[in-house]
Amino acid sequence: MKTIVLALALAALLPVSFQAAAQSNITTNPNAKVDPKNNKVGKPVVEKPKPKVMTRDELRSCMNLYDANTKEALSIKEGQQAYKDQSVALKKEKDDLQKEEDAYSAEVAEFKKEREGILKMNEDIRAAAPKMEKEELEAKRKEYEARAAKFDASAAPVIERGKTLAAKRKVFSDKVDPFNASFKALEERTEAHLDKVDSWKAECGNKAYDEADEQAIKKERAAAAPAAK
Repeated sequence: MKTIVLALALAALLPVSFQAAAQSNITTNPNAKVDPKNNKVGKPVVEKPKPKVMTRDELRSCMNLYDANTKEALSIKEGQQAYKDQSVALKKEKDDLQKEEDAYSAEVAEFKKEREGILKMNEDIRAAAPKMEKEELEAKRKEYEARAAKFDASAAPVIERGKTLAAKRKVFSDKVDPFNASFKALEERTEAHLDKVDSWKAECGNKAYDEADEQAIKKERAAAAPAAK
């Protein structure tokens, strides 16, 4: 059983405003010389190309993808916590089961030792019978029979405890495979999420947009929210 540590990534925030994303596209040369007669700049003004602004549809797609990535990241984080909690619970269950198995193994060892002792007692009585007085032999046989009866009476509970332990072992075993499968599923889900985050960065990251389009999209969402409910 291994503990999993998965990397989570939230998509970078969209630019706060169009003004923050798109800087002025004209920059003057600070070293330009001015002719005092005509007040003309000695060197031409250097113009920077205007940044390409996303269309409203492109911005809407980027905002939707960002929201979906954020929601998925939080869901994956919840899945990680659930996996961790289950891992702790299964470890405790395994440790408790191991303690029961150790105690049962010790009980079975004592049970077998007693059985061997009873068999040895029977053999000794048979071997010594020809040399023993009738009363002594009868007493030994009664002692043997009482010991054997006590052993037989204790056998049933030991066997039942063994069956109960075997059932617990199966219940635990049946949990392990789905638990391991959940790790693989969570890992694949995280990889897919990170791919989508990369897609967002490539398609939307550091791209300029019109703040008016952003506000319009937010209004669209607010209007659609009651209908969604």
